[in-house]
Amino acid sequence: MTAYAIAHLRDVDVNAEIVDYIKRIDETLVPFGGRFLIHGVTPEVMERPWEGDLVVIAFPDIDAARNWYASPAYQAILPLRTRNSRSAAIIVDGVSDGYRATDFLAKLG
Repeated sequence: MTAYAIAHLRDVDVNAEIVDYIKRIDETLVPFGGRFLIHGVTPEVMERPWEGDLVVIAFPDIDAARNWYASPAYQAILPLRTRNSRSAAIIVDGVSDGYRATDFLAKLG
C-alpha cells in the first residue's frame, strides 16, 4: 500500500543551505522508490487559516518511507531544512484501492 511523507513548511529562509537541500533530496528518494506528488505549493485554503507550503512524497509502502527518512543520505541533508524553516513532517499509510470513508467505521468497533 502506498505511503506518504508529508511536510508542512513555514517561514522558509531560501538561502544556500535550502538550495543545497533541494539539489540533493531527489537522489535520496531513488533507492526507496519515492517520488514527489506535491512540492512546495501553497494550498488553496478552503477552511481555517493555512500558513506555509506543502510537500507530499509517495513511496511504495510504509517501510520504504521510514527507511528513506532514516537513511544516511537523507539524514545528512535534513538539518539543511530544519535549520532554515519551521516545519513539521509525518509519514502515513495510504488507503487501498476502492477504499470508502465508511470502511473507517470497521476500525471503530
